[in-house]
Amino acid sequence: MTGPTTAWTTDELDRIGRAEELQVSSRRPDGTLRPYVTIWVVRVGDEVYVRSAYGRENGWFRRALADPRGRVRAGGVEKDVAFVEPPGTVHPAVDAAYHAKYDRHGPEIVGTVTGTAGAAATFRLEPLTA
Repeated sequence: MTGPTTAWTTDELDRIGRAEELQVSSRRPDGTLRPYVTIWVVRVGDEVYVRSAYGRENGWFRRALADPRGRVRAGGVEKDVAFVEPPGTVHPAVDAAYHAKYDRHGPEIVGTVTGTAGAAATFRLEPLTA
């Protein structure tokens, strides 16, 4: 239903990884995009991850669970993606990436996307082919 996936290019990974924020939009049932929401993004190896600061009940996260197709924009990259819940084994690395990139904002803010709560509201972004 989501379409075939492909790998991120090295350039896309570098640009998204350096971006301070990412804009994410899920698709409506008719395929049109919802308004973009600005969130934090991290790169772990050759993968891109996002988390909901307000847990699984956050509107954008719930909508992406219901229909895992969307589009992201960051660092000059704009791409259709699938929102995929990753295996639990990645969460320590994703936590570490969030801390490394965003700790300067303070522990209370970074705490909203790390630890058990952050892990429960994580998507790996998988690029989709056209």
